[in-house]
Order: sequence, then C-alpha cells, then structure tokens
Amino acid sequence: MDHLTVVTHPLVQHKLTLMREKETSTAVFRQLLREISQLLAYEVTRNLPMTTRRIETPVEAMDAPVLDGRKLALVSILRAGNGLLDGILELVPSARVGFIGLYRDEATLKPVQYYYKVPDCLDQRLVIAVDPMLATGNSSAAAIDLLKGSGATDVIFLCLLAAPEGVARMKEAHPDVRIVTAALDDRLDDKGYIVPGLGDAGDRMFGTK
Repeated sequence: MDHLTVVTHPLVQHKLTLMREKETSTAVFRQLLREISQLLAYEVTRNLPMTTRRIETPVEAMDAPVLDGRKLALVSILRAGNGLLDGILELVPSARVGFIGLYRDEATLKPVQYYYKVPDCLDQRLVIAVDPMLATGNSSAAAIDLLKGSGATDVIFLCLLAAPEGVARMKEAHPDVRIVTAALDDRLDDKGYIVPGLGDAGDRMFGTK
C-alpha cells in the first residue's frame, strides 16, 4: 500500500506495546502517547521543504539549512488527537494549530461534527491531521473532507493504530492522502473497535469511561 507507512522503529513498537497493556495507568499512557508522537513526527516531517540562511557561527560564516515556506499546520481531531498534537508541538513549536470536533454515533458509526477551527492559507501549508485511531475511517475521511474544503491540498494523516477497514475507507475517499501509523492491526470488532487495539484512546488518555 503506497499510501500507508507503518513506522517500525524499535522505540515506537516498544512504547506501543506498553500502551496496549490494559494495566497501564492513565498517567503512563498519556506520557507514552506524547513520546511516541514525537517519534512519529520524525517520519511525517521527513520531507519538509528546506532552504539556506546565512549565519555566523563562532568560527565563520556559513549558509545553513532552515525550513522553507509557510509554517506547517497541525490539525487535531478531537478529543484524542490532542495527545498526538502535544508531542509534535514540542518538536515543531512554530506550527499553526487547528481543531476538528467529530464524534462517532455509536448506532450508525457515522461522524457527527460539532467544532471546526483551522489556520488560514491551508493551500500553502503541509497539513498533518492527527487522531490516534483509524478505525472505520468515517470520521477521518470526514475530517479530510473539511480540510480540503478549506483549501488544503497537501495532507498527511497521522495515527497510532489503523485497521484495514479504515485504511481502505481512506484510500477510497482520499487516495492522495498518505497515512502514517505505528501499527496496522487485524480488524474491527462488531462495535467498530480496532482488534487487538488498545481500547478507547480518549478514555485511556483522559481517564474517562
């Protein structure tokens, strides 16, 4: 699947295993999510455009590499997306930030929108949409619909876990959007949860039920 990148770095996989364990506490889960998001951020920012700037080191002048173009946009799909967002912002503090509020109707498994606020000039930015779980793919596809409606043309979807059903749904709806994840799990259960998964990422991150 050329639109899917699974990050197999040993630290990513080790931290993900700790997150999967049901005994892992809320505080530890939250910390692990922050750490793993920083590791995943290396992958999604690998091809950011670069230019050079003339600087003075303590020894001599040089043309040094710096990021080029407008600041990238990080868009959190609420509420669990904030766990990935916080870690990435530590690496890219100048990034612009947006939020998309969607929740999944448990009866229909369809997304329902309740909030939308994103940076301007999305057509001139790399947009990274973040949500820990790509399950049915319905909410994720709806979020990308909204971003493209605001002008975004260069979008990456970053998640912690993906199900084959969600990957297929995203490819059908948005074949131009690359998915970056730490694991492609087996399947969805009859309630739309990823198996083996790690449960509800939002509940485990915030300590809610």
